[in-house]
Amino acid sequence: MKTQLTLERALRAALIMGLFALLPAWSGTTSNKAAAALDDAQIENLVRRSYQYVAMYNVNQKMALQKEGVNTHGYNKGMKNTHLFDHSARFIARPNNDVLYQLAMLDLRKDAIVFEMPAIDSKYVSMMATAYDHYENIPMSTTDEDGDFRDPKTILFYSARTENYHGENIEGVDEKFEMTGDFVSVVLRVMPHANEPERFKRIVDQINAIKGMSLSEYQGKPPLKPDPVDFPAYGVTDADVFGNNLLEVMQFVFNHTTFDPDNPLDKAVLAAYAPLGVVPGKKFDPSNVAKIDGKKFREVSERIRDEELAKFSNPEAMKELLYTLFLPKGSAGLESLLLPSVVGPAGLPAKEALYPAVVTDDGKPMNALNDYVLRMTKEELPPAKAFWSFTLYDTKNGFFIPNEHKKYSVGENGGMKLNADGGIEIYIAAEKPEGVPEENWLPINREDLEMNVVLRIYAPDLEKMKTWQYPKWSRIER
Repeated sequence: MKTQLTLERALRAALIMGLFALLPAWSGTTSNKAAAALDDAQIENLVRRSYQYVAMYNVNQKMALQKEGVNTHGYNKGMKNTHLFDHSARFIARPNNDVLYQLAMLDLRKDAIVFEMPAIDSKYVSMMATAYDHYENIPMSTTDEDGDFRDPKTILFYSARTENYHGENIEGVDEKFEMTGDFVSVVLRVMPHANEPERFKRIVDQINAIKGMSLSEYQGKPPLKPDPVDFPAYGVTDADVFGNNLLEVMQFVFNHTTFDPDNPLDKAVLAAYAPLGVVPGKKFDPSNVAKIDGKKFREVSERIRDEELAKFSNPEAMKELLYTLFLPKGSAGLESLLLPSVVGPAGLPAKEALYPAVVTDDGKPMNALNDYVLRMTKEELPPAKAFWSFTLYDTKNGFFIPNEHKKYSVGENGGMKLNADGGIEIYIAAEKPEGVPEENWLPINREDLEMNVVLRIYAPDLEKMKTWQYPKWSRIER
């Protein structure tokens, strides 16, 4: 093991030293006594290349450590959820209200983690795993040809730095999966079939049968206790990290992430931070890193956030990006990482789900001062092999809009009612319009609040998507 770790450190050192030769001339200092002389272009570059890490650091830390809301109350712990989320779910921007989320937060530094997964009687189930670098991995899914979740399966997760496991075959383990980071979120999305009570009960029982444990425990040995860890503070928003402790967070992320010396994005982010004194393998020391202008970094991050949100609401822009989001490492470009990190981290790739932009017919942002309607005939319904849903959020924070009805989405699981012809009309309104089924009504409070709706199409028919026309919301005159 010592030989392996020494080799890893040597390779990492060689990578960093090679990057120094590529760095442009830089007039700053690595002392905190004076602010780094970063120009606007350098700050812009740093923010854009950091967003994926900052967003996922915030998300993963909230899911593991925050005291309230959706969380596991620590690493190497899980959360089984048998209810659709309500407006108390604020652990991530734009959570959904159409699947049952199962969550596990893993610390892979000391030991690998093993999951025994039962068969699950659902039309759609997927397992997603991601580290701080926000590359999305789908180790298991009902969309796979080998029929995942039709039969029980045992899967193991580890990283390049896992002390007790180095990739060897383990008796009884069907699949092993190497993650690019030490701290990992594993999210299971389960279509609950909420309108089929008996099937829903079976699915809940199957969810409760999921077992997670360390590799040592799986092999009948005592569990290995992870070393203590001093996590940097996470932010209420991503802008908080950019403004308050960006270098500390990035140093921590660098120390727990596997970088590929041949990956252009890896090389670029390491090269951007090296002059500031942040390189893999170092312990964060404020006296040995540059002092940066947190206020400026916050402002730039908020501007970039607003630009990406505007892009997300632009159907033409999204058509080009739609199929490039939430990809594994080596397949995602910088823009494909930036937009979902801003809009809503930890989503699914196109094979699993698509998130087409659905906007107003007059091109104006949706506002809770108005009511809206969206109409689709049977032929115009989203081309989903599993199911689809429309979910309403406030634009700025990406949270469900609180309401006493606890109604946040329209779809097979959140509730919907097709008309006699197989089509549907969906209303966003402060009061339920007369004659409209409650299932098709998204309640709002009459206030000056910008809103947006996310359409999710699970297991999309990618061929039909090529010609499918996106529906649009129409403002209702009052």
